Amino acid sequence: MTEAPQPNSTFSCPTFFILTGIPGLGGVQAWLTLVFGPMYLLSLLGNGALLAVVQTDSTLHQPMFLLLATLAATDLSLATSIAPGLLAVLWLGPRPVPYAACLVQMFFVHALTAVESGVLLAMACDRAVAVGRPLHYPILVTKARVGYAALALALKAVAIVVPFPLLVARFERFQAQTIDHAYCAHMAVVELVVGNTQANNLYGLVLSLAVSGIDILGITGSYGLIAHAVLQLPTREARAKAFGTCSSHICVILAFYVPGLFSYLTHRFGRHTVPKPVHILLSNIYLLLPPALNPLIYGARTKQIRDRLLEIFTFKKSQF
Repeated sequence: MTEAPQPNSTFSCPTFFILTGIPGLGGVQAWLTLVFGPMYLLSLLGNGALLAVVQTDSTLHQPMFLLLATLAATDLSLATSIAPGLLAVLWLGPRPVPYAACLVQMFFVHALTAVESGVLLAMACDRAVAVGRPLHYPILVTKARVGYAALALALKAVAIVVPFPLLVARFERFQAQTIDHAYCAHMAVVELVVGNTQANNLYGLVLSLAVSGIDILGITGSYGLIAHAVLQLPTREARAKAFGTCSSHICVILAFYVPGLFSYLTHRFGRHTVPKPVHILLSNIYLLLPPALNPLIYGARTKQIRDRLLEIFTFKKSQF
């Protein structure tokens, strides 16, 4: 068993960290596997099914559904980057994680979160063009441009998130090896550093505000254009139909940004009022809830996907 460090002791660059899960809950946190386990299972099954349906049905090889497949792949990757380790810590207790693996997880969690935010912006722009310029939509939004957009989002995420692990790797001494968190979050690791962490804190703050802020402004602007176009339609039925094409995307946006905003605000401004276990719990919900909900939202509210899934299940049922 690893001994707790003395108050004034420090560690040279450790070979591993120890993740404790959600501090303060003790054995009770094992019951949280009954919450996060089903979330991860839904993420695997739901996003896997969406990817399979889009890939096998050629009629779904359209920009809107290719963007949805990109979102599903991002959700699947994001959930897998955190859930297995989280469930292991909750069920088995504190566990060691190699130093390099911790930095890799830090990179992927933050990069995939940035990609997901960017995909939601791209989907908002897609809907704005579809509703506002329907006649020009096939020309303006093509499969090739969706591919270029996905590549650009991935490259942007890599470029802006690479500094996170690099800024941590520059430090040679740490106050402890125990991370009071369920995964290797950037700020959770920075709290253990011995040295001036102003650059880490400033970059984390600027990046959060810039990436999320720009994407939220873009999404808001897109829906402003959508609302303007919908209000110009002559009949209530036409307006309802046009707005209905965006309802699934609005639900996904809310599922992603509302928990994220609440988690961010409690971390930045509620450290002295919100208990740390609550903040860590919120950060895990923020990362695992959207990947679990998104395929349910699109599966239930998108007619083409819903019909295709019903066809598959009906066909399999008829074989028995």
